Amino acid sequence: MMIDNFFFYLGAFALALGLLIVVHELGHYVVARLCGVKVLRFSVGFGRPLLLKRLGADATEWVIAAFPLGGYVKMLDEREGPVAPHELARAFNRQSVWKRILVVAAGPVANLLLAILLYALLFMHGAEELRPILAAPPAASAAAAAEVQNGETVRSVNGAPVATWQEMRWALLQVALEHTPVVLEVIDQHQDIAFRRIDTQAITAADLEKDLPALFGLNPYRPQLKPVIGKVSADSVAAQAGMRAGDEFVAIAGRPVSSWSEVAAAIRQAPGAALRFDLRRGATLLSIQAKPAVVEEGGVRIGRLGIQVAEDPALRARLITTVRYGVVAAINKATALTWDTSIFSLKMIGKMIVGEVSWKNLSGPVTIADYAGQSARLGWPYYLKFVALISISLGVLNLLPIPILDGGHLLYYMGEIITGGPLSERLMEIGQKIGLFLLLMLMAFAFYNDINRLFSG
Repeated sequence: MMIDNFFFYLGAFALALGLLIVVHELGHYVVARLCGVKVLRFSVGFGRPLLLKRLGADATEWVIAAFPLGGYVKMLDEREGPVAPHELARAFNRQSVWKRILVVAAGPVANLLLAILLYALLFMHGAEELRPILAAPPAASAAAAAEVQNGETVRSVNGAPVATWQEMRWALLQVALEHTPVVLEVIDQHQDIAFRRIDTQAITAADLEKDLPALFGLNPYRPQLKPVIGKVSADSVAAQAGMRAGDEFVAIAGRPVSSWSEVAAAIRQAPGAALRFDLRRGATLLSIQAKPAVVEEGGVRIGRLGIQVAEDPALRARLITTVRYGVVAAINKATALTWDTSIFSLKMIGKMIVGEVSWKNLSGPVTIADYAGQSARLGWPYYLKFVALISISLGVLNLLPIPILDGGHLLYYMGEIITGGPLSERLMEIGQKIGLFLLLMLMAFAFYNDINRLFSG
């Protein structure tokens, strides 16, 4: 089972990484060709070529190489080798600075456009999401101080409309990063509108890694569900004991129960223990003995019978909303989400540099592979969201003004525009060494965090 999981997670990671690399390098390739630059090689991966195919009038080499964490587009360039006189006009270094900027920026921009495309497809497909309905807050929490009431629905966060719990969470995170007060516009169960002001000054850098709404005392509304079985899984403990859909729990181990949450808690807290379940089936009272199966969840042993609660259509309609947009609205929303995520990423990087946010937030390939597998297990919409998010991260990272990255080359070209001529070879060589050092440091931090997560769980 562990081996199956390993290969599944590895496959999900490889698929995502391969797509992102190809899209990034295609951005460079397409714009280079449009600018009249000759492309010598398009490589997915570094090192020794495993597969090589020459295509097109220029006999461009299309390569899959041995080390897959990256890729490159090699263009005709006098700085890297002799160029025939009749091809000088097609050399990258002979292009105007503005064309070189376009070619270099095209890779990160392609990753951002991919994110917009994936988000737009997801918005058009639609998804069921939890409405931002609040539960009664814990005592002494920020939400309790703001007088948040049970059953209130959040309509906006600091003026930004929200329709789902995830949208509310994202808006809270952006506001908390700036340490500005949160103002929730809510509507209560009597349809009255109110405003709840929550102070964020107590939020620390470490808190940004946690469930931020819960830290404020904002938890999803959990209605009391009737203790009625909606579904019994085949070959489960419940099925073997004779439980059926429609059975209503009356008592467990002699203790009366009146809600599904009480049933779930009693089962979870008794892994492998023999329990007596008193049930009502129509007009008949039954008593069934069963031992909840022992299941490990988050490193904790819990009990499980293999049953699901009976669904209440009216309650479901109140708690769940289907989010779906038309083509234009989906593209607009996808563009806005990609932009907001990019700006948020830059702010997080800035706060890491000044020490306001922990470097533990930096993830390497092991963590990314883990998230790839988890999201793929949940279904293709979650996987596409993951790919879109990583595509944004890759685009933003490559635009950072670090020599050796695309953003470093753009920095050189900006210097060329300001000075009126190319920067000295010596200056660029020093920049490359600094950039390589910084990149290796980032990779070291990322790998350290990966290993630490593996051992700490």
